[in-house]
Amino acid sequence: MSHIPETSDSLLKIDSLSISYTTQRGSINAVDKVSFEVNNGEAFGLAGESGSGKSTIAQSILKLLPTNAQVLKGKILFEDFDILRMKEEEFRTKLRWKRISTVPQAAMNALTPIHKINKQIIEAITTHDRVSSEDAQTRTEKLLEMVNIPKERGKDYPHQFSGGMKQRAVMAMALACNPSLLIADEPTTGLDVITQAEVLRLLDSLKSKLGLSLIFITHDLSILSEICDKIAIMYAGRIVEQADSRSIFSNPIHPYTKALIGSYPDIENGKDKLTTISEIKSDSDSGSDCSFYSKCEENIKQCLEEKLEYHEVEKDHYVLCHLK
Repeated sequence: MSHIPETSDSLLKIDSLSISYTTQRGSINAVDKVSFEVNNGEAFGLAGESGSGKSTIAQSILKLLPTNAQVLKGKILFEDFDILRMKEEEFRTKLRWKRISTVPQAAMNALTPIHKINKQIIEAITTHDRVSSEDAQTRTEKLLEMVNIPKERGKDYPHQFSGGMKQRAVMAMALACNPSLLIADEPTTGLDVITQAEVLRLLDSLKSKLGLSLIFITHDLSILSEICDKIAIMYAGRIVEQADSRSIFSNPIHPYTKALIGSYPDIENGKDKLTTISEIKSDSDSGSDCSFYSKCEENIKQCLEEKLEYHEVEKDHYVLCHLK
């Protein structure tokens, strides 16, 4: 697999990462030779269906993989740190929450119901930074206002917040120690369309204001067009296409990318019919090393005769497909 060339502005680089899970049915490859790079101040989107490996990548960056997961090969480099070689104690004290933070899946349920919002954010600060309680309180008030929550509301309990406010409170907590990289894993799930738009605008604003780098994980490709500079499309553990946001939507190459884009309604231009995609599964018995082969309407002779190579089809536009 060809590697994405590293730039001088690189903050995070993942190189040929492969991860498997041990289950009662045997070993399952969840991530297969994935490579990508996130630059300083950049928003990078990971899109794909549930089970495509997106959250497994996030967990590997945070060293929070479950016990039945095994990193088979690859590197995760953050600044001068080789994450996979770091001991848990070193990672916890130097990187997790301080330099790399996360807004997890089902973030609205991440708040403890019996403690006030400000107490939970203060605890996140004092756990990872040596600051006085007064400084932690001041920082908490600033964080709440940064995510458009009046500081007085910090004295409320989570049940007194709307879904959108809970999400923004969790975002404030994730920013408590001034991280360089924020991983947002399906941060708009469970929110209505208007609240989703508010969360996206806020994330985009925080990225610019704080100089954050952002990894945005979602199954909803349409969301990424509003916030991400680059997008990687994942299918069955592999990145099948990667490019800047504009190129992904204006010139999609991989049939799966085209199918994803076609599966969402276009209010402005209208669509008579939406694309449907069958369930993710490995095509190990198809005779092709393409996991999308049996669902692809464009498969060609090379799909069965030649090995797939992840290659650059135009500047900074990569694809895992024989079509181009």
